[in-house]
Amino acid sequence: MTTLLHIDASARPGFSGTHAHGSHSRRLSRHFVSAWRAARPHDEVIYRDIGETPPGHVTGEWIAAGYTPAAEREPWMHAVLAESDTLIAEVRRADLLVIGVPMYNFGMPAPLKSWIDNIVRIGATFDFDRSRDNPYVPLLAERRRRTVLLTSCGSSGYGPGGFQAEMDFLTPGITAPLALLGLTETHSVGIEHAEDHGDLLDRSIAAALARVETLAGELQAAA
Repeated sequence: MTTLLHIDASARPGFSGTHAHGSHSRRLSRHFVSAWRAARPHDEVIYRDIGETPPGHVTGEWIAAGYTPAAEREPWMHAVLAESDTLIAEVRRADLLVIGVPMYNFGMPAPLKSWIDNIVRIGATFDFDRSRDNPYVPLLAERRRRTVLLTSCGSSGYGPGGFQAEMDFLTPGITAPLALLGLTETHSVGIEHAEDHGDLLDRSIAAALARVETLAGELQAAA
């Protein structure tokens, strides 16, 4: 059985094409999970809507607790890290992360940044060894985990070679910290032209939905 961790990060409720002002990224992530479950109905899906219920921000107390060895933590430290523990446990259970996220101001929404900050934790998901050429040691590389990144943005040209590629702080902002943990395989599909509307947006949505179905099949075949 494959376990999916499905995360939605959009501040918009609902789905484009169904609800007024609905989310494009939620539409893509729902489409992927629906296509997956149509072929593999018994697989587990863990759902976390961080757009609706954002994780807490990293604080000074969080940092103090995180850098204290687990055996030495005081009760308040365990309480501070409780949400992080839960989020990390979900990632550890997952074989496939499905992340629906829009681009806000060239980067990710704040709730997704908080989620990343909560799962990137020394001693839990990565370690640091100064004796190594690369001192960062991923702790989630013990088995294969894949990421499906389903995005939406207002215009076009953010992909590799695009005229706005240098302005894409969304994709690398997600893939780099995940790679630090050992999640190095990412598959991306995106909707563009959200601000253009009309035919450009319609064609982009249709192409993204079709690609999502194909990707689900490809990843199922490799599962």
